[in-house]
Amino acid sequence: MPISLARYATMDPYILLSAVNMQLRDDYASLEDLCKAHEIDATALCKRLQDAGFIYDAVHKQFK
Repeated sequence: MPISLARYATMDPYILLSAVNMQLRDDYASLEDLCKAHEIDATALCKRLQDAGFIYDAVHKQFK
């Protein structure tokens, strides 16, 4: 069972990064699909990870 992203705004950014990238790799075709499934705002998720130094790479479908 994938890690819930419901509390992404307060999760440790490295745990969040790992959870998001793992789910993008294993379970979802796109970042938009992941955000819809977890009912979270894609812009807010990207901002949260960007604040920790990670940028979404759509070509590779992962945050780096």
